[in-house]
Amino acid sequence: MRVLVGLCGAVAMLAAAGAAQAGELRASGKLLLTGGVSNVEGAGGGGIASWATITGYETRDGIGGNVHATYINLPDYQFTAYGVAAGFYDRLEVSYARQAFDTQGTGAKFGLGSGFTFHQDVVGAKLRVLGDAVYDQDSWLPQVSLGAQYKKADRGTVIGLLGGRKDSGVDWYAAATKLLLNQSLVLNGAVRATKANQTGLLGFGGGKNDHYQAQLEGSAAVLLSRRLVVGAEYRTKPDNLPGLKEDDWMDVFAAFALNKTLSVTVAYADLGEIATFKGQRGVYLSLQAGF
Repeated sequence: MRVLVGLCGAVAMLAAAGAAQAGELRASGKLLLTGGVSNVEGAGGGGIASWATITGYETRDGIGGNVHATYINLPDYQFTAYGVAAGFYDRLEVSYARQAFDTQGTGAKFGLGSGFTFHQDVVGAKLRVLGDAVYDQDSWLPQVSLGAQYKKADRGTVIGLLGGRKDSGVDWYAAATKLLLNQSLVLNGAVRATKANQTGLLGFGGGKNDHYQAQLEGSAAVLLSRRLVVGAEYRTKPDNLPGLKEDDWMDVFAAFALNKTLSVTVAYADLGEIATFKGQRGVYLSLQAGF
């Protein structure tokens, strides 16, 4: 945990210095928090849901970006992630995240050893194809984006023993986001085509199913002030592995922007059953520094 806080503290100073030197190219014209925070897979959006927003505070004339770190403390597991993302002209987003899923003492019960950790690299791209969540206030048309994420897990042998078919795969998604400034409301929905087990950390496909399935992701949030937003998210999950039930995810969150360089998201996340261990609920903390 100290490592995550230290990382974001150091990066915040670097990001502030970089933003000051970047000048007009990286002009930050968006409102606070309208680029979203960083989700568990590194893309700009909610904590567990995909949004159509493009990361960073750049407008159509600039480039923005961020670094981020996320920590989720569960009763039987621990999840961490860190990564970077960049937004180009409020049109294209590219992102990278490195995830780690620590089984802690639970790993010994599976014969993997205490502290056995699954890792995954996620490389993503998102393209805004329609609308503008901030500036299209005179229209009900949402901002719509299409995205893809290539995921590669590092425990192929264990994934095979658990019933997973592959240790890599690609998720495809479409997201729509609408910001209603007069109502201080943010609404978001997404459809994801995926084979991923626990976002890919436990591989892709399995004995129950080895085909792409459509999963839904939704968010609703209220802007309590220009710096603070609170809301809730829900994400359906596939259930591919025999004997290892996978539940849907949900959370309630609060995101606070100290300024356009640093923001923090705190949530209570319910990830359901993970690898036969039920009641995986705990605190979600994410720090983001950028411009």
